Amino acid sequence: MNLHVGNLAREVTEAELRHSFESFGQVAAVRIVTDRHSGVSRGFGFVDMPDGAEAQAALAGLNMQELSGRTLDLSEARGLSEGRRDSRGYSNAGRGRPGNGKKRSGSGGGRRRF
Repeated sequence: MNLHVGNLAREVTEAELRHSFESFGQVAAVRIVTDRHSGVSRGFGFVDMPDGAEAQAALAGLNMQELSGRTLDLSEARGLSEGRRDSRGYSNAGRGRPGNGKKRSGSGGGRRRF
């Protein structure tokens, strides 16, 4: 089971997060998401626990508990197939990209107008 860990303090390391979860069972992987340019933690991460019962125990035992001065917010991670959704429930796919499917009128020749 893959768990989403939110509200992480920036100074929490993957080793510290792993140690917190290992008291509930086996931890397969830990990943704290960082900014790709600065390398600073974005305040959330993921913990993968192969045993569902152990993962549920960790979820119940660590949710809303304090780690490095911040209250952890745990939930079961959504799969990639669920995709990202905005607040209205619509997928963000294709937004903000040129050529997003809208056809432009005109003869198609000459200078393009935007």
